[in-house]
Amino acid sequence: MISADIVDLSNDDEEGSNLKAVKLEPDVVGAVMLPKEHTKKNVIKHEKPNTEFVSQRFDENRSPNVLSAGQSSSSILDQVPSPADDSGLTSPSPLCPAPVCRQFWKAGNYDDAVAAKVTVQSSKGHLHVHPMFLHSNATSHKWAFGAVAELLDNAVDEIPNGATFVNVDKILNARDGSPALLIQDDGGGMDPEAMRRCMSFGFSDKKSKSAIGQYGNGFKTSTMRLGADVIVFSRHVNNRVSTQSIGLLSYTFLSRSGYNRIVVPMVDYEYNKASGKMEILHGKEHFMSNLSILLQWSPYSSEAELLKQFDDIGSHGTKVIIYNLWYNGDRRMELDFDTDPEDICIGRDIKKIDTLRASKAICEQHIANQLQYSLREYLSILYLRISENFKIVLRGRAVLHRNLADDLKFIEYILYKPQSGGFVEGVVVTTIGFLKEAPHVNIHGFNVYHKNRLILPFWRVVSYSDNRGRGVAGVLEANFIEPTHNKQDFERTSLFQKLETRLKEMTWEYWDYHCGLLGYCVKKQLRVTSSSQIPSSITVPAGTENPHILKQCFPVTVTEGRERARGRSEQCTLEAQGKSREGVCNKRKADVLVEDEQSVCANQPKNQQAIILLEENRKLRAKCSDYEKRKEELNLKATQIRSDVREVKLEIQRLLDELKSMEAVKVEGIV
Repeated sequence: MISADIVDLSNDDEEGSNLKAVKLEPDVVGAVMLPKEHTKKNVIKHEKPNTEFVSQRFDENRSPNVLSAGQSSSSILDQVPSPADDSGLTSPSPLCPAPVCRQFWKAGNYDDAVAAKVTVQSSKGHLHVHPMFLHSNATSHKWAFGAVAELLDNAVDEIPNGATFVNVDKILNARDGSPALLIQDDGGGMDPEAMRRCMSFGFSDKKSKSAIGQYGNGFKTSTMRLGADVIVFSRHVNNRVSTQSIGLLSYTFLSRSGYNRIVVPMVDYEYNKASGKMEILHGKEHFMSNLSILLQWSPYSSEAELLKQFDDIGSHGTKVIIYNLWYNGDRRMELDFDTDPEDICIGRDIKKIDTLRASKAICEQHIANQLQYSLREYLSILYLRISENFKIVLRGRAVLHRNLADDLKFIEYILYKPQSGGFVEGVVVTTIGFLKEAPHVNIHGFNVYHKNRLILPFWRVVSYSDNRGRGVAGVLEANFIEPTHNKQDFERTSLFQKLETRLKEMTWEYWDYHCGLLGYCVKKQLRVTSSSQIPSSITVPAGTENPHILKQCFPVTVTEGRERARGRSEQCTLEAQGKSREGVCNKRKADVLVEDEQSVCANQPKNQQAIILLEENRKLRAKCSDYEKRKEELNLKATQIRSDVREVKLEIQRLLDELKSMEAVKVEGIV
């Protein structure tokens, strides 16, 4: 026996206890502990209609040696007696067991009377992870789409390992035909040990600084938030050794069987090169024990059906199937698969768009509202950047990536350097502007990303009065603050509070100086200038119209605004002249991208911050120049290679023609 067949999350600090558990060692607290193999089997009787554990005996001769999840150990429980003949092993029940309560927010009432308790003797001094924790832990996700995003993060983190897609789809439970949620990727997959860590709490193998996951808790919270049960299939290749594992995390199994701790049945296979077949790992007896549980509580009633799930995984990858999906308070399934065959929605009171006023209809159809109910809309903006070689496929159709900055007009870029204890914590460039639908929408706020992942969509940092701030939106990536565990908010640290304050200032300042572009009364008059050129030091994203640079501490030029319907247009400049304006700048001490090096130095010779920005701009322009030269070189090289390839093809064709003619001459000579 090399590794445990069942992951158990119990700990034990008593040497002679009858409970099959492990010591709570100070240097491995938080790790999943697995005990040595015991010799006595559990006696389980099955009664209809409910499966009950009438009695259960634990090994009293447990080894004192305690092993962590990364060391050799064996099964903690023999769930059912191993059949003498495993041929044709199937589940006796034609239906897939369902949880007692199908509403997520009411499913936390763990009723031990539903099934007889698993008897635990001499439980004093034991530390257990009760199955109720699966539910309470999942309540951190108030929003179902946030749980789906957690599972997609795991796939995106596999891009460095070769992942090219993640597929989100609806499938049918093989036993009862009920809807189930499929999430599948072609990443590196998990070996048996990695699967155990995935099913356990507090483990995270993601060492990369760019990895989104970090707490080792997302899989459990997200799957249990979406459904009562999840089965995982994963295939992995390491050193030319292929393994495949199946694991079951089932709240239904634990609650209806009366368990007072979390156990996870798993079966593992390894490819035998000599026989050319997949062979079971960790011993047949324990394998059959765990397989029996899988066949009883999963959507698949035979081992052949389980193994068939690997057919579309390929040489490596992971498939997650969440079933017994939760219902809402109206006794309807929380995830709506029927409203749109190419989307997954969250049920809501659907408003008739045709009956709404034009402005109301525009607001209702805006992505800021649609992402709350449409998974496709949410996934389109979930990542700030996405690899061209990676696709998110939702119900058979790829999700088109959307950059929210492209939905803005009159764009400006503001450089912000948050500080803590006198040290700069990072550099953030915030893209700010009016929504293209403004002023016809009452939507505003900032879309804040962390490590490429959207955390706060359209975060309203101001509550406007007299329309001040209406339609102002922005995009930024704030890697200097940490998200909460559910990745739907940030930890309320001092840095976060400073960011919130700064974004409020940005919103009000932008509005005060640019609301005239939308027809509102300008609160702060802007001087007209003949200059309408975009500063050479600013790199504007392709396709952006009418970009501006927001003034903070020294003069910068604001380019020409979009012509209004009445044919008026303004060309504006922001100048730091006047005591009131200078006071605002000195108070903020924030940086801005500047227009021209000579004008800045002439007007602000003593501005040290401007000198630093100029140096940064100079370096960035040098890098851009290098990249452009490199691009030209690569294009020339590619052109030359294509030309060489064409010549080689022509030479090959010429040689083939010559060969054919020589063969024809040879045949004639023989004749």
